[in-house]
Amino acid sequence: MSASQKNAGNVQPREKAVTEEAILKVSKEVVVKFIEVRSLSPAKFAETFREIHRSVRDAVRS
Repeated sequence: MSASQKNAGNVQPREKAVTEEAILKVSKEVVVKFIEVRSLSPAKFAETFREIHRSVRDAVRS
């Protein structure tokens, strides 16, 4: 059996690019959950959203 035949079952799928829209949706869901569990007040939404969005984007892009 050749090396290519041995690795045929272990082929890694290509990663799909994550869109900015997907990053925004995930960020929004995280912030909404924090508001629901009262870890975040709506008054701090803008500042916290920017931080969470940056963190999600950096995690996806790394």
